[in-house]
Amino acid sequence: MHVSLLDEASAVIINTFDELDAPLLDAMSKFLPPIYTVGPLHLTVRNNVPEDSPLLGIGSNLWKEQDEPLRWLDDQPPRSVVYVNFGSITVMSNEHLLEFAWGLANSGYTFLWNVRPDLVKGHDNAVLPPEFSAATEGRSMLSTWCPQEKVLEHEAVGVFLTHSGWNSSLEGICGGVPMVCWPFFTEQQTNCRYKCTEWGIGMEIGEEVTRAEVEAILREAMEGEKGREMRRRALKLQESAVASARHDGRSMRNVDRLIHEVLLA
Repeated sequence: MHVSLLDEASAVIINTFDELDAPLLDAMSKFLPPIYTVGPLHLTVRNNVPEDSPLLGIGSNLWKEQDEPLRWLDDQPPRSVVYVNFGSITVMSNEHLLEFAWGLANSGYTFLWNVRPDLVKGHDNAVLPPEFSAATEGRSMLSTWCPQEKVLEHEAVGVFLTHSGWNSSLEGICGGVPMVCWPFFTEQQTNCRYKCTEWGIGMEIGEEVTRAEVEAILREAMEGEKGREMRRRALKLQESAVASARHDGRSMRNVDRLIHEVLLA
């Protein structure tokens, strides 16, 4: 929304939590209406809404979730899996698809990859070569879509390869998972920068991705010294996110303030 239109607003509601974006929120508060941070929203809702509430069925997924990936993760060792998802609308060239595929294959890690049918630009069905399937047999699972929040909270997931959309970024933080980022458009580049330089929980893959780069960055993120520091920072942010979303946490208190100061005023 244009800043001049925000002058007429009674409040600004943001899906974040104070510990994550404190400097940015301080700067924004100088020229915006009162700001209410209510995130991570999926945790705030989950922790504060009755189990039988229809609100728990509301989500932003554009694809039908498959439960099989969770059962597959149950059989994997802790922090051994690279989870790959480029979001529900990001598309790439077939060349980029192959570079990611062979980077994953050459890394030697077990991986779970959401490959949407429309992931490749101009194609109705993304197809990976049989050589790739043969090279990764026994250590890979391909799905169309999965319950990402639960996947990222699963102890088997070690690294999240992502397009860096905001929902995915928050879900990665809530899972305490370091992220390898390949931003595509809109706010994704900004999210990537914050993860890589401000919060220290991510590494970026260049726009013209190569299999060698994918392999090298995944190895560092999974087992390298920088990867260990990324995980330490991610776990610290996870603690803050979980605390903010509790019934008596700051985000829920902000929801109460929003109701009484704005909606009921």
